[in-house]
Amino acid sequence: MSGALLDRDIPTWLAARPYLDVRSNDEHTLISYQLARALLKLRPEVDEATVLTAILFHDVGWKMVPVDKLADSVGPKPKYPELQRVHEVEGVAIARPHLLALAIPGVDVETVLSIIDGHDTRKHAISPEDEIVKEADKLWRFTSHGVKTISGWFGTPPKETVAMLEDFVLPQMLTKDGRAMAEALVAQGQAMNWLQDMMKREGA
Repeated sequence: MSGALLDRDIPTWLAARPYLDVRSNDEHTLISYQLARALLKLRPEVDEATVLTAILFHDVGWKMVPVDKLADSVGPKPKYPELQRVHEVEGVAIARPHLLALAIPGVDVETVLSIIDGHDTRKHAISPEDEIVKEADKLWRFTSHGVKTISGWFGTPPKETVAMLEDFVLPQMLTKDGRAMAEALVAQGQAMNWLQDMMKREGA
């Protein structure tokens, strides 16, 4: 376990994990955590503990949203857009007692909660730490796991999913570093989709 998480963050992960068993949020959270660590290497002035604590708890609120409405609450044309805000509010309510009990040295609970409360619906960042959480959260969507998961939600082939992400999510990236990473992942997805198309034609 320590290979995926810093030792400091293992108790936080164990506290958050019971709430992450919907819409692949356990995998999403671990991948976002690693993406945040990559971004933090480029921004050494940003508080690492605050960012990584917020990442581990940022999506726990989806546990409180009806499963049959999860896929329809996100994307370019969500049927239930209000549930994006619901999961933030519920996330704060879930995270608060756990963070108080964990009492992580150097981590201000209210600062972490303020990041969770608005990580999706708030379009601007309120701090450098919030900015990295937002970037890492969105970057997951461009990864192979993100593309596969989102394709499953919407019933779209990977090629269409990558195109949607390029059109809808890429313009929302807040930083030069985040955008560069997203563009690299888009290029990877396009290359894999091209190869699959070519192999299908060759096999026809």
